Amino acid sequence: MEEHLKNRLLAMRDRLKVVDELLLDANVLSDSRQFKELSKERSFLDDVVSVFNHYEENERNYHDAFLMKDDKDEEIATLGKSETERIEKEQITLLDEIKVLLIPRDLNDDKNIVVEIRGAAGGDEAFIFANDLFRMYTKYCEANGWKIQMISDAGGQSTITFLVKGENVYSRLKFESGAHRVQRVPETEASGRIHTSTATVLVMPEAEEVDITINTADLQVDTYRSQGAGGQNVNKTESAVRITHLPTGIVVSCQIEKSQIQNRELAMKMLYAKLQTHKQAEIDEKVGNERKLKVGTGERSEKIRTYNYPQNRVTDHRIGFTIQKLDRVMEGDLEEILEALNHYDQQQKLAGE
Repeated sequence: MEEHLKNRLLAMRDRLKVVDELLLDANVLSDSRQFKELSKERSFLDDVVSVFNHYEENERNYHDAFLMKDDKDEEIATLGKSETERIEKEQITLLDEIKVLLIPRDLNDDKNIVVEIRGAAGGDEAFIFANDLFRMYTKYCEANGWKIQMISDAGGQSTITFLVKGENVYSRLKFESGAHRVQRVPETEASGRIHTSTATVLVMPEAEEVDITINTADLQVDTYRSQGAGGQNVNKTESAVRITHLPTGIVVSCQIEKSQIQNRELAMKMLYAKLQTHKQAEIDEKVGNERKLKVGTGERSEKIRTYNYPQNRVTDHRIGFTIQKLDRVMEGDLEEILEALNHYDQQQKLAGE
């Protein structure tokens, strides 16, 4: 292990002891925000220090095993040789694990998310595919024990918006933003011709008011009667809310709840998330980076992933990853794809790209 890396890890171990003491301090316990931040820091430090401690323990064991290799007793010498080889291999693995853990974390990784799925190119089939993607993500979220709260109704709408609450939600789904392409024979296609259409997905970290400041004078709030298949409040009360952020032109709306107050609250959550994403896009553009949450126009040529039904194939074009498990993926079995994306991201960061 390089000296500078070892010194950094030793400093992190010392910091872990300090954080543990702070978390027992009465002043910290009474400050929920500080307690939350220190708890996050402790979780990160503990993960790294635990692997480092294992690495150091192996170093001590390696020294003993190395001495055994030269023992006059052939059985002991063989055991020493076997043990040194095992430890050498494990040290390489542990060092790689430490380097991955030290990759700077996205500050949004542990946040909840707002997801917007929109039918793009392909007419009605694009809207059907958008609903299929919504079902896919719903099943994945349910399998992880995450809670979904609707912002816009999925039934018959061109745009589906929902909030996902759970542990490390953004870290798992942040690479889903982009144009998703489907290739299949629509139920309405009598000739059996394969149709291609797209839907766009936008995954935004849920923003807190402390992250984004909104001036109420910059908001235009409109109320209107909910539109839908029917129900007690549909077309009877102006419970639906549309909010326009005048400086950016961003428009959000919500009509899923019966109460205008609840719809306004959900619409504001979406607005905060969109403004944060908008702000991050401006920062990325200034420093010359490609926008991480790029959605694009939804044109077929911009696809990030293709779902080919005739061949039961899913291909993520960003990393050249393909699996013949479309049927399982559409039932929410996304883990293999998400793991591949996260692994690729880690490797790019380790390479310094």
